[in-house]
Amino acid sequence: MVTAIVGANWGDEGKGKITDMLGEKSDIIVRFQGGSNAGHTIINNYGKFALHLLPSGVFYEHTTSIIGNGVALNIPYLFNEIKSIVEKGVPSPKILVSERAQILMPYHILFDQYEEERLGGKSFGSTKSGIAPFYSDKYAKIGFQVSELFADEEVLREKISRVCEQKNVILEHLYKKPAIDENELYQTLMEYKEMVKPYVCDVAAFLQQAIKEDKSILLEGQLGTLKDPDFGIYPMVTSSSTLAAYGAIGAGIPPYEIKKIVCVVKAYSSAVGAGEFVSEIFGEEADELRRRGGDGGEYGATTGRPRRMGWFDAVASRYGCRMQGATEVAFTVLDVLGYLDEIPVCIGYEVDGKVTKDFLTTVQLAKAKPVYEVLPGWKEEIRGISKYEDLPENCRKYIEFIERELEVPITMVSNGPGRHEIIKR
Repeated sequence: MVTAIVGANWGDEGKGKITDMLGEKSDIIVRFQGGSNAGHTIINNYGKFALHLLPSGVFYEHTTSIIGNGVALNIPYLFNEIKSIVEKGVPSPKILVSERAQILMPYHILFDQYEEERLGGKSFGSTKSGIAPFYSDKYAKIGFQVSELFADEEVLREKISRVCEQKNVILEHLYKKPAIDENELYQTLMEYKEMVKPYVCDVAAFLQQAIKEDKSILLEGQLGTLKDPDFGIYPMVTSSSTLAAYGAIGAGIPPYEIKKIVCVVKAYSSAVGAGEFVSEIFGEEADELRRRGGDGGEYGATTGRPRRMGWFDAVASRYGCRMQGATEVAFTVLDVLGYLDEIPVCIGYEVDGKVTKDFLTTVQLAKAKPVYEVLPGWKEEIRGISKYEDLPENCRKYIEFIERELEVPITMVSNGPGRHEIIKR
């Protein structure tokens, strides 16, 4: 069976922990989009890890970890990441890389940095990992697919020359930066070829065979619905689809094979990077939530940037679950809210004097003000509780209120960062 694990909001919902936990009973875990621009924080018996490209199931010896064709594959980054977990005592993971994955090139990272520099105060708050230039090239058909590393030398060199001709005009005239050296680029690609050679395979064929053999497959999404280029807060979005539906394309399987979609929803809101965020809070109130949040505070797993904080946004989260096609919800970081006397929940948006419960397009969101309902807090530590009925009454009421707002069953409640700190409902 195929299960997708995706985020309902801006990312940072705690998908890594849920993937790590469900990975225990899975055979194969697939990353199907995005690159090293966002991270998943995982805490297990080996220690604490921030993974960026590796799927969150690499800590189990029985799983195969796959980099699907939809991923922005930064080859040296992937190998450094494998090395760093093995150095911490994790057994060497079984990894497969799609021959159809495209390669994130060193110049993609430079172009990302140069463009953010050029835009100055109007920048997109990019993580400068090369993601937008990478996907631009992929769809402009001037990207390099892993399979092309194994082409004849003159075929590859001819393509390098064609790509450099275009890139160097932009480097020289728009950014006033040094040109790309074609020979150096060829050598870099040959180094990449040696690194990736042992792992390359026809991932789509491998996965379709695994489905026939009734293997358990997890598709692991990066970021969340609101960062999707079509359905998110465009243009402050990522450059690949963050929706479960894209998992079929980014892994190479039929869409009807995705039977379960676990949407990860956070008990409050947080976001990294720019963009509309209706329930955002500021000042001391935000600082306190940020300090207590997550494990060691709410700071980006990739950038270390302080996350923007807000109260739970039922409008955005319901929309997020709907666009993902959620069949169930994993509700995370609930333990963080134990310090509050009362907890505001955004249940509607007011725009020009009218209240709506529908998520809006970005231009309308810019005018929206949050409409709150305030729920009583439970004022106690809930870590260590493993049965739902043992949670404080106000805590259960909060979960059930959110569940009604989401219109999707909450089947898991995470009440701590550890792998098994989870309550099944």
